[in-house]
Order: sequence, then structure tokens, then C-alpha cells
Amino acid sequence: MPDEDREGRDQRAARSEADAPAEAETREAVQAEAREAARAESREETRSELPADAQESEAERRRRRAQFLRELNEAKALRERVKPRQARAARMRQQMRMRTFRW
Repeated sequence: MPDEDREGRDQRAARSEADAPAEAETREAVQAEAREAARAESREETRSELPADAQESEAERRRRRAQFLRELNEAKALRERVKPRQARAARMRQQMRMRTFRW
């Protein structure tokens, strides 16, 4: 019986190690979004201090955000092609998180 428990733990550890790269990539994407949000906040603070002609237009901000989201989606698609098993596992974990999320 203890050997069976040890085997189960070993298998779970191997699965979690296999999922680690996908989780790290997801974590990096979240961190990149957080950095972008922090930059946006700092721009908002300095925007009021700048003269009108130097202010960044809302359209420019939207354009850069769209570019960022396009690159993020491209990176996710690449990850799915390169590591389909880890990408599928990451999708399943995300679905479970969304199912257990309380509104």
C-alpha cells in the first residue's frame, strides 16, 4: 500500500513538472499585462502634466494595446503548436478555474 501511494505521488510530481513550462508562460503573460497596466497608469499620471500637443491620443493607446493583444495571441498559438500537450493541460486548468470562479 505505501508503495502505491509513493507511485501516485511520483506520477503527480511528474505531471506537475511537465505542466511547469506552460504555467510559467502563462505567468509571464499575466506579468506582461500587469506591466502594461502599470505603464498605462504612469502615463495617465503624467498625461495631465504635459501640454495638449504632447499628450498621447486615445487612438494611439488603443493601437498599441491592440498590437500587444495580437502579439499575445500569436505567442499563445505558437505555444499550442510547439507544446500541444502542455497547452491542452493549461486550457483544462483554466476551464476548471473559470468553473469554480464565484461571480
